[in-house]
Parts: sequence; C-alpha cells; structure tokens
Amino acid sequence: MTQKEKKQNRIRLAIQLIAATLVNGYAAGFAKGRIFTGASKGVCLPVLNCYSCPGALGACPIGALQAVLGGHKHNFAFYVLGMMMLFGVVLGRLICGFLCPFGMIQDLLHRIPSPKWKLPKAIDQPLRYLKYVILVVMVILLPIFLTNDFGIAPPYFCKWVCPAGTLEGAFPLMSKNVSLRSAIGALFHWKVFVLIVIVLSSVVIARPFCKYLCPLGAFYGLFHRFGCYQLHLDDAKCTGCKSCERNCPMNVEILKNINSVECIRCGKCKAICPTHAIESQHVLESFTRKTHTTNSCTK
Repeated sequence: MTQKEKKQNRIRLAIQLIAATLVNGYAAGFAKGRIFTGASKGVCLPVLNCYSCPGALGACPIGALQAVLGGHKHNFAFYVLGMMMLFGVVLGRLICGFLCPFGMIQDLLHRIPSPKWKLPKAIDQPLRYLKYVILVVMVILLPIFLTNDFGIAPPYFCKWVCPAGTLEGAFPLMSKNVSLRSAIGALFHWKVFVLIVIVLSSVVIARPFCKYLCPLGAFYGLFHRFGCYQLHLDDAKCTGCKSCERNCPMNVEILKNINSVECIRCGKCKAICPTHAIESQHVLESFTRKTHTTNSCTK
C-alpha cells in the first residue's frame, strides 16, 4: 500500500468516526439505556442509523419512510422523500463511503487479516438487484398494503432485516434493561443470525450489506449519475492497468463506468491510480470542463 493510499484511508476513517459520533452523540443514552427523545429526533439523517440506538440524535430515513407510509393515515412521505432526494442529489453514495456508521463497521471488519473473496460475476450481478427489491417491497409496498386491524404496519425492513438496528439499538438497550432481556424471542434470534452472517461476510467480502441489502444505498444510487459530486477519468492519462478496478471495494468496472450506481466515492481508485488519471469534481467543475472542451473544439 502506497503512502497516498494510507493517508487517504486515515482521512476517510477520521471522517467516518466524526460522522458516527455526531449522529450517535447522546452519550447519556448508552449510560442509562434510554432512547433520546429530543426535538432533533424529528430530523431526518442522511445515513442508515437506528432510531432506537440510545445515542441516536436524529431519525433514520428508511425507518422514517416506513413509519409514515405504514401509519394509519398512510400519508405520502413528502418530507422524508424530499430529504432523501436532496441528500441523493447533493452527495449521492458518497454518504455510504464517508458518513454511514454501518459502512464504517464493515470497512473495519474487512481489515481483519483473512482470505478475501470476490463473488463470481454470475452471482454478484443478480444479487446487486436484491437491495432494490428490498427498497420497493419491504420499505414501500408492505407498509402500505400489509397492515394490522388498526391500519398500521410495522417497519418491515427494520424488524426483519436491518443489522444496524440489532447492533446499534437492541444490544445497547438490552445490556441496560432486564425487562428487554426477559422478552427475547425468535425474532431477536433471527436478527442476531442476520447480523452474524453480515459480520462474518464483511471480513472476507468488502461491504456485502452495501452491495446486496441496503435499501438506502439503492435509493441514493438512483440519483448517483446526475448528483453534484462526480468522478472523472482522463482517458489521455489512463494506461488501462486496471489497478483501480482490482482495488475497488464495490467491484465497479471503472474504465467502463466510473460513476456507476454502485460507487460509494471512497476514493481508493483515485489514490491508487499510478498516472493520476482519476479526479473528483463538483458538477459545476464538470460543466466548466465540458464547456471549455466544446469551445476548444469549435475554434
């Protein structure tokens, strides 16, 4: 690993730690085993972060979306969707790469010395669509149509899948509340099983939850191509060595589509490129570059 890569990794980890501290900064919640209920809990965060985490200072966008759609009035989630779309356009999946606490956890797990796997393309590519199925079915459709006698639906994704909820919410709360420990049942055992599978998978596969299961990453991916933050590959500098692709944790085919919906903007491709052919740029810089190129061609 080059010095540039090591520096980039340290900077990104520092940003991830700061972001995790900011979104889960209610230290008293962990000490007392209580959920923070202040006014900021009504603010939608950009990251997947369990509402039930004792330290959480804001609302998880996926949990909030399910709560609104699954309420007895089945209101349209204008505020939640609006915030998610804003985050998607401004930052896209850079949120996954730099701000998401559970993304950071997967990164740290993948640093554990072990054999590393890349799933065969025939398996990997179909699995990528699973997160979109989860987004549409578990986050949107089931809360709207599968309700109880009072017209209210549980947050299906949070209840049955979300590993962040188990790790950030269930474990800290149960460690401080005897009543919760006495209520452990089959659902909790299932959620622990899901968490264990993802944790073990993260050791050998880079970010398996982000690749295959995260509905928030799927949503942000829809806005990725026209988001404000983009990557640019300079064909004149690129030698086609594919060092960037071999080291990409999301297995993006960078030479074909550097701004793939799977890219989490982690910066590894940029740091490892021997010819500095990859640049990050704001949408205004991209527009200026294209305008300059067009003007040069017309002269």
